Amino acid sequence: MKPREERPKGDDERPVSPYHSPGFYAEALAKGRHRDIVGGRWEETGLIQMQLLLAAGLEPQHHFLDIGAGSLRLGCRLVPYLQPNHYWATDLSGALLRRGYDLELADKTRLSPDQLIEDADFGFPGVPDSITHAMAFAVFTHLPLAHLAHGLAQVRRRFPALEWLMFTVFIAPDAGFDKPHRQPDGVVTHPDRAPWHHRLGDVLATARAAGFAPEPQATELPRGQLLIRAVPD
Repeated sequence: MKPREERPKGDDERPVSPYHSPGFYAEALAKGRHRDIVGGRWEETGLIQMQLLLAAGLEPQHHFLDIGAGSLRLGCRLVPYLQPNHYWATDLSGALLRRGYDLELADKTRLSPDQLIEDADFGFPGVPDSITHAMAFAVFTHLPLAHLAHGLAQVRRRFPALEWLMFTVFIAPDAGFDKPHRQPDGVVTHPDRAPWHHRLGDVLATARAAGFAPEPQATELPRGQLLIRAVPD
């Protein structure tokens, strides 16, 4: 995802992430890879996401926004738990959302497909301001810090009823920050291309500037991501 006025490129004209490469989604979907392109480890990661939300107190009556929902890895678990039509999903690719809806959602009476929103710039078009809880799992791991700042500011502005947002990032220590860094789970992250890593202090300062009180969580996640719980300040 990117601010609308920016091109999805890095300083050297690479796409800001593989997901922004021309034809990426069309090619992957044509090959039936709707699960693989959201990071693999489908069952494990979806279960972890669901457990995190339940442990944080998510209840069926809450209104939930799944930012960067992909092919509904979380949605196929969360929709049966929430009250009907209390789940909303956004993603860079509307086609990927629809593929997940068609193939992964068992009971489609609990969710209108109109609640799957293609969104390239965290504008959240059509998503109601009644959202109470949100998650952006493995979204900002593919984006530079400026996109994190924009995305968090948009969430804070758009959803006045929000109680918390959970999001993940990759963190690297100051020593050697400007070089590739191997995360605890083995993935190698970078300061200048996807998967992107950031300094923890920069992430926390960015969240505070957007109007959140961020709280890093001591939770081991796939690929060494750090989970942040951000409460509106």
